[in-house]
Amino acid sequence: MEKEELPHYSEIDQRQPGHRRGLRQRRRRIALKVLTFAGFWYLVWSQLTAPLLYSSTAKDRVSTLSLERLQEEHAICSKLRSVPKDPSGPRERSLRYVEGHKPVLIRNATVWTGEPTLGTTAEEARLGKGFSWINADVFMEYGMIKQVAASISDNDLPSEYEVFDAAGRQLTTGIVDMHSHAGVESLPHLRGNSDGNELSSDITPYVRSIDGLDPLDPQIQVIKSGGVTTSLILPGSGNNMGGEAYVIKHAVGKPDGRAEISQADLLADPERNWRYMKMACGENAKRVYGRVGRDFGPFSRLGEAWYFRHAFEEATAMVKAQDDWCSTADDIGVESMSGYLPQELKWESLGAALRGQVHINTHCYTVADLEAFVRHTNEFKFPIRAFHHAHQTYLVPEVLKRAYGGRAPAAAIFADNMYYKSEAYIGSEQAGKILYENGITPVYVSDNPVINAQHVVFEAAKGYMYGLPYQAAMASVTTAPAELLGLGERIGKVKAGFDGDVVVWDSDPMSVGATPVQVWIDGTAQFKDPVELKKALTEPIKPDESLAEDRQKIIEKENVVITGVSKIISPYNTLAAQNKNLPGNVLILKGKIACVGQCINELEEATESKLETIDLKNGYLTPSFIAVGAELGLAEIDQDEDTQDGSIGEPTFSRTVDGLLLDNKQLAAVYAHGIIKAITAPASGRGGHYGVSAGFLTGALQPLEKKAVFADEVALHYTFTLEAKHDKTPSISSAVGALRSGLLKAATSNETISDSYSEAAYLKKVVSGSLPLAIEVHSADAIAAVLRVKAEVESATSSTLRMVIIGGAESHLVASEIAASKVSVILAPLLAYAGSWDQRRSLTGAPLQNGTAIDVLLDAGVKTAIGAAANDQARTLPFMAGIAYRNGGGRLSEGDTYGLLGKTIEEIFGIESTEETAGFAVYEGNPLETGARIRAIADGDGQVSVWV
Repeated sequence: MEKEELPHYSEIDQRQPGHRRGLRQRRRRIALKVLTFAGFWYLVWSQLTAPLLYSSTAKDRVSTLSLERLQEEHAICSKLRSVPKDPSGPRERSLRYVEGHKPVLIRNATVWTGEPTLGTTAEEARLGKGFSWINADVFMEYGMIKQVAASISDNDLPSEYEVFDAAGRQLTTGIVDMHSHAGVESLPHLRGNSDGNELSSDITPYVRSIDGLDPLDPQIQVIKSGGVTTSLILPGSGNNMGGEAYVIKHAVGKPDGRAEISQADLLADPERNWRYMKMACGENAKRVYGRVGRDFGPFSRLGEAWYFRHAFEEATAMVKAQDDWCSTADDIGVESMSGYLPQELKWESLGAALRGQVHINTHCYTVADLEAFVRHTNEFKFPIRAFHHAHQTYLVPEVLKRAYGGRAPAAAIFADNMYYKSEAYIGSEQAGKILYENGITPVYVSDNPVINAQHVVFEAAKGYMYGLPYQAAMASVTTAPAELLGLGERIGKVKAGFDGDVVVWDSDPMSVGATPVQVWIDGTAQFKDPVELKKALTEPIKPDESLAEDRQKIIEKENVVITGVSKIISPYNTLAAQNKNLPGNVLILKGKIACVGQCINELEEATESKLETIDLKNGYLTPSFIAVGAELGLAEIDQDEDTQDGSIGEPTFSRTVDGLLLDNKQLAAVYAHGIIKAITAPASGRGGHYGVSAGFLTGALQPLEKKAVFADEVALHYTFTLEAKHDKTPSISSAVGALRSGLLKAATSNETISDSYSEAAYLKKVVSGSLPLAIEVHSADAIAAVLRVKAEVESATSSTLRMVIIGGAESHLVASEIAASKVSVILAPLLAYAGSWDQRRSLTGAPLQNGTAIDVLLDAGVKTAIGAAANDQARTLPFMAGIAYRNGGGRLSEGDTYGLLGKTIEEIFGIESTEETAGFAVYEGNPLETGARIRAIADGDGQVSVWV
């Protein structure tokens, strides 16, 4: 059956000739009814015994069925038997080419072609040999790359063409994101535009993402601004078989060089050589369906395995029936067939998968899920292209290699987004490296909108930082996903004959803050007037093989010698501050900096005492970083209540310090990235935060440990995001009104408050100016309302409120008003996007917009810092600070940038640090750049944690 065709379900063949009237007609009608009844049971019997059914005399039988239809369905047999091949080979023009577009010559580029030099063996290439950046021009015509050469002569070019001068900047193929929901989970998220999951059944291989794909989803353009030109648009993972997926390019309508706005025009391969399907194992399906009272869907992984196997069994039966029919028709002739080709739309796509015509991509995390699905592949004999999310694949590469088909599935993973649910609780930042070393292809993906796919290239950059070889990190978002999509000879490389999908970057795409200058899809520039950040031209990253070294072990020492320190930034240590420009050695005694510089005498004594010595290349000593905005210290697994302090709501009120949960994986992860401190507020049951926050050390083992809690009460927190709308405050306006009333009552009431830990008592502290008021809010309109409340309360009470906005996705729209109100902002996250309606006006930056929120806030004079909206974002805070620094156009000094995660946060909340309490971290490499690794931390407890 053709993919777009429906099977014939009518019992009456509409192509049969008309009958004569009269007695003969009535007799024939009766006879037909008898024949129809007998024929039905004959067809059932024939499908079960087809090999025995047709004897030599069957060829003499003449069918009473429509010969035209039988012939059409017999023609389908060849398609059922065929297995697609990757489109390849020479061509004059791309099938996606739109007439009228001029050729393009990109001159003076530093090009990453995506493949090693000619003659490099596969083993050498796997070791990174033969790969390099080259100086070249790139010529594109008819939607394709026509030439890549050191200096393309004008004599070799047509008379008319456009020229783009790359000025030495890096050029790569377009980024390929192999796991996205753009267009089916359109942003901002609204119920009406959410079409990612068809949850009417656990088994829905028959639904298709293209049927819900919205070409006008604004996120498609935002994603492209990050250099992403191609995405696999998958159904969601709410059920075990989610349906068919489609590969699209991010060019929509005439502004992007297309002839029309349509779903069909988005397809990356107009010939549709391959089909794609999404399946999912594990928590999701049993969570969605495993409820008492349901009469369908799995309650457990045991049930999921049955649902998978039963579906495969049903599809297998159809495939066998079809094969038997086709073989018989070949043998006796289609005109002798007694029935039509068995077809059922419900199982058509799954049947195609069993025939090897569909690339299956399966969401599976755990060893149990992975191994069960590998068993399914062997039982029903179908290959799998990749496991997605796949957190535990690094533990069982040999299991993956047992999958059917002789080709181990790839692992489509995040770099460090983990611990958010129990099946993601076992994971490793080094997963990409380990998989690659064991012959499994790692691919980094966004799962947009889980991660904004605009920044999926950052996932690959972090993969490199965590030990994946440079060329493999580059491949993980280019050549590897292209090949896995069956399009490895069309996209994923800068090579003659490939699609004209290329990106010119302002820096190496594996570097912090790398941003496209221009993007081409099918040889057409995608941005009419792209914003280009002011950055000096930099050389590509020189791959650092030492990043692959395992430095996971931590030892505790009182005294440590550190050599090779080239930069010291320590606002609290006078000795360090005075010697910040004297690279050399640092001696740490009892957890404190005792000497900076040559330290000749001290080092001699240290040598005699056999102190632990850390020899660094380009060492950095920095102040401690602080994480604000997440639920660190209150939640171990984000989606599992048993691992959390819990969430509250009125009339309940609480303090973080009373519910701290320390010594867990979340905290260990951020600690290992130099996030030494955290400020966390109690979680609200309706979302956001509500209560009194506390400040604590992320490396502490329990709350009563010495200096584990450096501030019992940091701020009083309220939330005015969309989550503020609930029973008592059903609107944002009523929530704002409730806050106004509470503050005014606290300011004017002379009533003695007996409970000093009540909300009323803390509101008293807020209006007295002794406790900051932290408001979690994104919408510019809600921010304006909060600023109005501040002014009204201050006017009525003659007091000054110390207010800080946390979140601030749309704060740039009211930056001058925020500055005038003397309110601080902690952007959480730094790079907001339109994930929800109240963030729809977020600035996503160049090349679409001139800067992001932090640039506007700093220009307006707002005291600004950086926070994390979720636990998984906290460990990347130094990476985010680096982006603010690199892409800030000189707004920030290096010292100011470190302050975004430290001193500025302390100033906002009125926290005073001393040399003893401030703490510091030591990195090998600049923590604001790709490739830095933590080597030592002193958090003020008299000990130094050393990574060896």
